[in-house]
Amino acid sequence: MARLMDRYKKEIIPQLQTKLNRTNVLSLPKLQKIVLNMGVGKALQDKERMKQAADQLTQIAGQRAQVTRAKNAISNFRLREGVEIGCRVTLRGARMYEFMDRLISVALPRIRDFRGVNPKSFDGQGNYSLGLTEQLVFPEIDPDKATFTQGMDITFVTSTRSDDEARELLRSFGMPFRES
Repeated sequence: MARLMDRYKKEIIPQLQTKLNRTNVLSLPKLQKIVLNMGVGKALQDKERMKQAADQLTQIAGQRAQVTRAKNAISNFRLREGVEIGCRVTLRGARMYEFMDRLISVALPRIRDFRGVNPKSFDGQGNYSLGLTEQLVFPEIDPDKATFTQGMDITFVTSTRSDDEARELLRSFGMPFRES
């Protein structure tokens, strides 16, 4: 069992019950999924870049990345409909908790001049998104083999509709929010 999943069941649920003043465990907020998204705009000129980005995202997530295609044609960006422009992975269950554990304990502290993640990046529906400027903060990626740096978006989808409850859930997992 994932370390963070075990901690959620044994420590975080009772802690949230007292903080949110609820007796029903099923009414407490929980993490439903984590979505990793990598927009590879430079793949229009270099097809090899998309393949490398998908491979790196697969290594980071531990699950095969899905290549996303353009839905609309935008002439200003020289983009045609159906062209590969990004990749994504949706993590659930044990893999989700393993990834979150690696993100919080290993990847985020490796970011240069890291002072915490923005506590205001909630969408009003209890979901939290953060962006990373390079994929090299993850130890799975070998910096010598990486030919380019690529940013990524990470979205945490929770079961609650309240940003405050979701913030409390992520804080109890150990998410290093910056002091606002």
